[in-house]
Amino acid sequence: MQSDDPTVIRVLAVHADDVVSALEANATRDARAVLRVTPPFAGRMRARLHLAGAEGGYDTAPEPLHVDPGRLVGDDAPAYPTPDRTEDELRSDPERTYTPEAHRDYHARRVEAWRERIREHLSERAAVETPAGPHEVRVATLG
Repeated sequence: MQSDDPTVIRVLAVHADDVVSALEANATRDARAVLRVTPPFAGRMRARLHLAGAEGGYDTAPEPLHVDPGRLVGDDAPAYPTPDRTEDELRSDPERTYTPEAHRDYHARRVEAWRERIREHLSERAAVETPAGPHEVRVATLG
C-alpha cells in the first residue's frame, strides 16, 4: 500500500556504497549529500545518494525525505581521516620520515581503511526525520 505519509516506512534499504560516499562527500567538502527517499511511501523503501538542493526545490506534495547519512552509522563510527590528522599521525611516528609524497600515500591508505571500517558501523535501525518528527525504521544494507 502506498501513502503520502512517510511514517508508513518500516524498512529503509540503502546501498553501503551510497552511505560511505555521502559521509565522505560531507566530510571532505560539505556537499550536503543525503540519502533521498522518494514518495509515494510504502513499508519498504529505497534510499539513494543525492545532493540536497541540487534539484532546486520540490513542487510536489509530499516532498521526498532527505536522510542524513550520519543517522545510518553508530555513534562509535570512526571519524573521517582528514589530511591534517593524517599529517599529524605521520609526523608523530618516529619510524617514518615526513615528505609530501609519503603523506599523500599514507592519507590515501587511511581513507581506504576508513571506507572499509565505516561499513562495519552501519546501523540496523535508524530514526529518520519526517514532517511528523523522528520515525524509527529498520535499515537493510545492500552491497
